Amino acid sequence: MDFISFITSLVTSFVIFVILMLLFTWLSRKPSNSVIYCSNRILKGMEPWEGLRTRNPFSWIKEALSSSEADIISLSGVDTAVYFVFLSTALGILVFSGVLLLPLLLPVAATDNNVVAHSHATSNNTFNDLDKLSMGNVKAKSPRLWAFLVGTYWVSFVTFYLLWKAYHHVSDLRATALSTAELKPEQYAIIVRDIPAVPQGKTRKQQIDSYFRKIHPETFYRSMVVTDNKQVNKIYEELEGYKKKLVRAEAVFEASKTASKPEGTRPTNKTGFLGLVGEKVDTITYCNEKIDELVPKLESEQKITIKEKQQGSALVFFNSRVAAASAAQTLHARMLDTWTLTEAAEPRQIIWGNLPIKFYARHIRQDIVYAIVFLTIFFYMIPIGLISGFTTLANMMKILPFLKPVLKIDVVRTVLEAYLPQLALIIFLALLPTFLMFLTKFEGISTESHAVRGTAGKYFYFTVLNVFIGVTVGGTLFTSFKTVQKEPKSVVSMLGKGLPANATFFITFVALKFFVGYGLELSRLIPLIIFHLKKKYLCKTEAEIKEAWAPGDLGYATRVPNDMLIVTIVLCYSIIAPIIIPFGVTYFGLGWLILRNQALKVYVPSYESYGRMWPHMHTRIVAALVIYQITMLGYFGAKKFVYAALLVPLPVLSIIFAYICSKKFYRSFSHDPLEVFVQDESKETPDLASIFRAFIPPCLKSEKFDDADQQFEDAPSHVSKSESSV
Repeated sequence: MDFISFITSLVTSFVIFVILMLLFTWLSRKPSNSVIYCSNRILKGMEPWEGLRTRNPFSWIKEALSSSEADIISLSGVDTAVYFVFLSTALGILVFSGVLLLPLLLPVAATDNNVVAHSHATSNNTFNDLDKLSMGNVKAKSPRLWAFLVGTYWVSFVTFYLLWKAYHHVSDLRATALSTAELKPEQYAIIVRDIPAVPQGKTRKQQIDSYFRKIHPETFYRSMVVTDNKQVNKIYEELEGYKKKLVRAEAVFEASKTASKPEGTRPTNKTGFLGLVGEKVDTITYCNEKIDELVPKLESEQKITIKEKQQGSALVFFNSRVAAASAAQTLHARMLDTWTLTEAAEPRQIIWGNLPIKFYARHIRQDIVYAIVFLTIFFYMIPIGLISGFTTLANMMKILPFLKPVLKIDVVRTVLEAYLPQLALIIFLALLPTFLMFLTKFEGISTESHAVRGTAGKYFYFTVLNVFIGVTVGGTLFTSFKTVQKEPKSVVSMLGKGLPANATFFITFVALKFFVGYGLELSRLIPLIIFHLKKKYLCKTEAEIKEAWAPGDLGYATRVPNDMLIVTIVLCYSIIAPIIIPFGVTYFGLGWLILRNQALKVYVPSYESYGRMWPHMHTRIVAALVIYQITMLGYFGAKKFVYAALLVPLPVLSIIFAYICSKKFYRSFSHDPLEVFVQDESKETPDLASIFRAFIPPCLKSEKFDDADQQFEDAPSHVSKSESSV
């Protein structure tokens, strides 16, 4: 990319950002759009706008800057606050690195003339002004390379220092959140998996109760056996569907009543597939009949499920937080594959269907998933190639011959030839996070937060290997393929020379991410358009309107890996092309500002894990640092710098640093420390019954809940109402 193209790309991205900012300013001031731009506030019963002052176009910036960490935790939870610690840490690393690197390295690089000399020698005008500001402009074996070597150490130690401080801070945040006296049902429960076969003459519940009463006689409260709820949940969802249809039909009927026609028009529908075929019926009458039919059917299936569909896992409840945490961290059985205990997560994030999966099955599944992910990461071009192959017109005509008349139309053929393969690629990459989430859950993971962490890790390594390393290595080898064929040994030196040349591409990539990406994030154009279309054409009830504007969460499974990719890119090019640092600073600075506004006003967390994502963020920043150090070691080698060996200790130091952090901090994230519960342990006895009820799935709840609860507890052949493999 030449310099003019680079500037054009930056200016275009900036113009798009300004337009999106202006759109946000205009659209967010309209009261009808408040559910899109202030959805979190509205759901918490707060006013979208606190007085006319906050309607100022730039008041959101002041509010985001003045907000405290306590504000973030109050409105969006500890996980969101931890994410901002990550953004602040990444920003700090780049700012402190840039303070030394920019004034030190840019003059050193700019005052050499290697690029100009090489350009004249090859008569190939492929260099631009930015290349003169990079390490590529320094001659091989030059003493000037000492400045870049010192800079490499500086970035590494800045990263160590800020990561250490951040780990301490997040650990304090987590401890403070866990130690509050606020009732959290998950803190009184543990998940028990790999329960042995039921002894003869006992029920599953009796087996679990007797086991835990014997080991924890003073603190055991009760158990909840996990059941197979597939059938009961199917009936429950069908019943809920008819209830929603009934409310919608009644709303339509009321809306049809006018002064000229006060009796209105009763809505009708067909009973067949998607309401398109079958007998035509009165919707209100039909829904009432189906509800009356399904209610007793659901109650009957609930009893069958509770009595006959018990599985080899359970939740066990204790009368104190310390007792539950102690039990979860204690070895209960001699054999590793029986009575496996872990701390419970919030009821909303437990993946009940995975709980009955046995110990060895989980490990086999994990190995299978890792193999699939490995193949996906390293050979992802194969499925893309297959998709592209199948989407060519010739192959489509063979596979789907009935489309031949349509595909032979000139306009259709031209459009498909131009866009179909690219569209297939875009769809594949868009579906990748969903595919990785499916694989992660297939491992047998028990909670949503753990699944998000696992998915984020897989996505991070995919993006680093296929975007960063793929572009760097692939781009260099592609442009020099003939030379590599003639001289295979020249690969290393070519990669060394190619690294600075790719810096311009990555600077543009980072700029595009923060200008266009964060511009779309702030303006929320796509959610806004979708909401208004749904509201106008699909929504008939308040519940449907609320569902249409529901904001969701920050989406850590993809957001964190994308941020980590930027960390990796900017770190790896911070010495080679220091001019990338201001772009990285802008990315994380603008991201901190805009996402802080979104966290305070828009997004609603779907779960709370009290910062358990942080150790994984920390590990991946260290992984990015190691990639950076190895890249610099290789690049100094390509520059034939004799003292390049002085960089060898850096990757070793990074691994030692990660090991020390893991040993010092990680266990307090993988388990709840007992001391945080002792500090503010409430003297009042918690409402253990409400804690138990919090884990009962909707499909097993009865209209007369208390009576049913007492019945299940008294009947020795029954299990407690339980969560299940929904």
